[in-house]
Amino acid sequence: MEFAEYVARQRPALMRFAMVLTCRTWLAEDLVSDVLGRAFERWDRISVMDEPNAYVRRMVVNEYLSWRRMLTRTSPRAEVEPTVISDGAAERAERDAMISRLASLPRKQRAAVVLRYYAGMSDREIATQLGCREPTVRSQIHRALNVLRIDLTTGAPHFQETS
Repeated sequence: MEFAEYVARQRPALMRFAMVLTCRTWLAEDLVSDVLGRAFERWDRISVMDEPNAYVRRMVVNEYLSWRRMLTRTSPRAEVEPTVISDGAAERAERDAMISRLASLPRKQRAAVVLRYYAGMSDREIATQLGCREPTVRSQIHRALNVLRIDLTTGAPHFQETS
């Protein structure tokens, strides 16, 4: 498969994956662009693998988890997301709320949850992707779900009306 064909076919899925992983549109775009740039340089080796997409997805996870990337992204940025209310607003609001809850998790817990519930990977596959053991994956997911359950059970703040 040619690299251009791979990018045309897989970039939207990689972007969705990176968006759920990073919880920031601009960071997901940077992450996928950087990874695809490096994949292009090695495409002759990557393209002959049994699962080239799994390898590229692993590159995305590794880049997300790298400290080097975190240090280069420490400058404050304003999140400018257009708010459009139209059909499907409830679904977008629910998605945004879930992304906010995911953003509150530590990076490794978030990565484990995203790989399990978004990418549908097993504990063994997640352990391989994150470079850890299966019990570590299970504990990361367990801790993350406990945090998300706490957030999900707390109600919305109640505001008192002033007369």
